[in-house]
Amino acid sequence: MSGALTWVLVRNLEVQTAQGQLDVAIQADAVAVRHEECRVVPRVATNQGPAGCIGAGGVDDAIDFQDRLDALAATLSGGRLLLLDGNRTVIWDSGNPSAQGHVIGVQVGRRVGNVAEAQPTLGGQSYLAAAVALAPARDPLGAAFLVVARPRASVTSAAAGELVPLLLVAGGAALVVAMLLVILVGRTLTRPLTELAAAAEDVAAGNYARRVGIRGEDEIGTLGAAFDRMAEAVERARKIQRDFLANLSHELKTPLTSLIGFSQALVDGSLKSEADRTRAAAIVHEESERVLRMAQELLDLARVEAGSMVLNLTAVDLGAQLQQELEIVRPRADARELVINLDVPADTPPVAADPERLHQVVDNLLDNAVKYAPTGSTVTVVVSVVSGAVETVVSNPAGPHRPDPERMFERFYRADPSRSGAAGGVGLGLAISRELTTAMKGRLWADIDAEGNLRMHLRLPAAVQPAATAPS
Repeated sequence: MSGALTWVLVRNLEVQTAQGQLDVAIQADAVAVRHEECRVVPRVATNQGPAGCIGAGGVDDAIDFQDRLDALAATLSGGRLLLLDGNRTVIWDSGNPSAQGHVIGVQVGRRVGNVAEAQPTLGGQSYLAAAVALAPARDPLGAAFLVVARPRASVTSAAAGELVPLLLVAGGAALVVAMLLVILVGRTLTRPLTELAAAAEDVAAGNYARRVGIRGEDEIGTLGAAFDRMAEAVERARKIQRDFLANLSHELKTPLTSLIGFSQALVDGSLKSEADRTRAAAIVHEESERVLRMAQELLDLARVEAGSMVLNLTAVDLGAQLQQELEIVRPRADARELVINLDVPADTPPVAADPERLHQVVDNLLDNAVKYAPTGSTVTVVVSVVSGAVETVVSNPAGPHRPDPERMFERFYRADPSRSGAAGGVGLGLAISRELTTAMKGRLWADIDAEGNLRMHLRLPAAVQPAATAPS
């Protein structure tokens, strides 16, 4: 494409240059033609021709004048000599007599003064032409314009003969350079892509620790960084999955072992007394309920994460909901000598939540506070309005086994690993509560204040419609 455009530009430049040369050369050619006119114009008595022509004697006719012009045309630089009358019609042509009668459109040129230009087509061939005016009165043929014409093809052919070899050489060199650049750029691009493909195969085969380490500001560097982030996320998800399965197996092992042991004792009759049989039956019942509760919590967690749990968001009176939840946990708090303080402002707006799921979330928060607060301490529940949302903070002393606020919402997490599952639950309540809160377009998080109190923050959007009655 560059060569073709260069050829077009050079061709146009050669045409313009040739036209300029004709405009300059025709002035000398016009002097020669006027000299021939003087030789055929008859002299007057003063031995001086019209307008200062000095004749050599004798009178030549028009045919003799044409013969002289034929001889002159062979020596001119233009190549073809034409004479036009006042109507721009060809009356004589040195190249082809059949062109007589052809009209040539002569236009005023802008290169040389008093020189006109034309681009006629004679005999099916395009020409470049320059023209100057003559005095018809002293021309034997009555010509008003002298035209010198040069074939356009000769100009372009000369330009092509000089330029095409150079273009071929330049094009060949450019092709070689381009191929080298393509190979270099191709290797630069394919090497990191090949590395990415190999890393992807490793990750697919289970090597989740594989990283490519490709960095940069270009698209390949961005892709490499994104791949490493993806591999880290996959590795973290796999670790969570392995930990989840290990914890689930551990949590199920204890109650199932109790169920098998005590049920076997009941079956084989090794428990002799009625009190032992009653105690074994009670343990079987409790462990069965524990396994059922764990299965239900896992099912709820899976449904929330999959988005298949249907929520009925309505306006709920949070103050009334909290009051009812406190009445539920108060017997357990009294048994551990805990003091529960509730602070709900009178102008607290209702929250947009599902009443049943909100009950589940608040019950988990209060149950954890009552279960893990040190004996004889105080549990505080404070409600406030923050940026159009209602925030509930459940605070209690963290105790000797301070939990990690960042890990509290992981499945099966316990701050005190020595606490049994029967006493401390299976560690799914907070994970379910966070998922339910997110599904209700809220937020649940934890932190520890400067005094060492564990604070659970539940923030829900405020509702605009009247609050519904809290469930009993």
